[in-house]
Amino acid sequence: MRALVVSFAWAWLLLLQLAGASHVVHDHENLEAEAATAKVPPSIVNPQLRTGYHFHPAKNWINAPMYYKGWYHFFYQYNPKGAVWNNIVWAHSVSRDLIHWVALETALRPSIPSDRYGCWSGSATVLPDGSPVIMYTGINHPNINYQVQNVAYPKNKSDPLLREWAKPSYNPIIVPQGGINATQFRDPTTAWRAADGDGHWRLLIGSVTGATAARGVAYVYRSRDFRRWTRVRRPLHSAATGMWECPDFYPVSTDGRRVGLETSVSSGPRVKHVLKNSLDLRRYDYYTVGTYDRKAERYVPDDPAGDEHRLRYDYGNFYASKTFYDPAKRRRILWGWANESDTTADDVAKGWAGIQAIPRTVWLDPSGKQLLQWPIEEVEVLRGKSVTLMNRVIKPGHHVQVTGIQTAQADVEVSFEVSSSALAGAEPLDPALAYDAERLCGVKRADVKGGVGPFGLWVLASANLKERTAVFFRVFKAAGSNKPVVLMCTDPTKSSLNPNLYRPTFAGFVDTDISNGKISMRSLIDRSVVESFGAGGKTCILSRVYPSLAIGKKAHLYVFNNGRADVKVSRLAAWDMKKPLMNGA
Repeated sequence: MRALVVSFAWAWLLLLQLAGASHVVHDHENLEAEAATAKVPPSIVNPQLRTGYHFHPAKNWINAPMYYKGWYHFFYQYNPKGAVWNNIVWAHSVSRDLIHWVALETALRPSIPSDRYGCWSGSATVLPDGSPVIMYTGINHPNINYQVQNVAYPKNKSDPLLREWAKPSYNPIIVPQGGINATQFRDPTTAWRAADGDGHWRLLIGSVTGATAARGVAYVYRSRDFRRWTRVRRPLHSAATGMWECPDFYPVSTDGRRVGLETSVSSGPRVKHVLKNSLDLRRYDYYTVGTYDRKAERYVPDDPAGDEHRLRYDYGNFYASKTFYDPAKRRRILWGWANESDTTADDVAKGWAGIQAIPRTVWLDPSGKQLLQWPIEEVEVLRGKSVTLMNRVIKPGHHVQVTGIQTAQADVEVSFEVSSSALAGAEPLDPALAYDAERLCGVKRADVKGGVGPFGLWVLASANLKERTAVFFRVFKAAGSNKPVVLMCTDPTKSSLNPNLYRPTFAGFVDTDISNGKISMRSLIDRSVVESFGAGGKTCILSRVYPSLAIGKKAHLYVFNNGRADVKVSRLAAWDMKKPLMNGA
């Protein structure tokens, strides 16, 4: 994939335009002074653990991305008063390339009765005339989180930066009626309207039903004017999973190309739909691929067991994601959020909490069974000095250090090969763990020797290897068939000497044919986040880690093999990554 050449002139021009804007830029010197006096482990508040090229606000806690008049807009939930969940407003940043960002004035803040106690999640829709509209959840009661849906429009549609938004007096436009749980009724999706349809706009709102609040649902609402909305009697879909937060619903092409489809594209012979929900109980994002019947207002997953064995965008720390269609490059982009893995006290001491994953292009795998994801090509403009390793055999129990670049902030692509005889010696897969990759990874961690693997990368590692985060593959043989089964895992259990961290192993199975012995991985390493993509984006894992030794220039990168068979690194390319412009963000 070619690296993009981006002009930075727009950024400085915008900074001049915004010179008078009332936005507080975080004082990093004050942050460091506060951190130095905080009674928390110094490794957590070390400013070198603050991500370098993953989006984050200048401070505090961190929904609706959109492309408008040449600018990418990112609206995100933000607490201007502290690094905890509270006082939520919609912050607003803009970019020409989804990498370099400038923060603008707050887009939405509590100002009307129907959002007096918070402006929660929502989505943006671009109307046929090109003008945008935001739908969002407002809280209108101080104690019970009574949730209603509101609308906002730009005050000046000719302003490509969309700096000011107006809330019409007829808000709220959707209220919970007909037995809906008013405290679990939120996160309207981007709306869609079929070109050959009945003229109605449709959107989904996430909720939950049942006496035990056990069945997540996506309610369909219809409107002709974005003002008067009517609920369809039956939900689009539901499953016994608990509350559905942040639903997302969009079409994908079945032709295997990376070209995205605009949200209003109807179902057809070469179109499938993806229904995603964020499960409040588990704090992960799940999705199914299926068929949307617009006339019946129903969605049916292709896999009859899809709701029981749901797929995940990311098998790590990844939640409340949202996609949008990018008309400039005809692609669908996925953006997810990752919280911290330390304590609330640590977050307060640091002065910031939460990051966004690198935006990903998302498309349907040619098999039709799952989505593929890959970092947007624009991130490659940040690549700096590089190093390459070719045709290097890693013997069992050995590791090789990758030198020549700064690896605390890096982009690493590596291709592995194992022999057919090695695959024949893969260890059998325990049938009890055949559907539980995370538990399997917890049992078969990076330091547990196997037949084929574990092999992969040690990232953010200290020189003495007392600290290291492992991202690796491990191959098993399925019970009964001896078919190779590939596990991808991130193991941060040795990522830090700090004892007060949440360090779970994350894992997912990789639906790939490894009969030729070849498999690849890409890892985006950014100080306290490791974002990895296996087999061309079939399985993705994001993990938050906080080294106490492997920080800055003391962070190292290794390739390792802890199996019983040789593993060849056919090619490894690594780049140190420059810091993008994130003025006020």
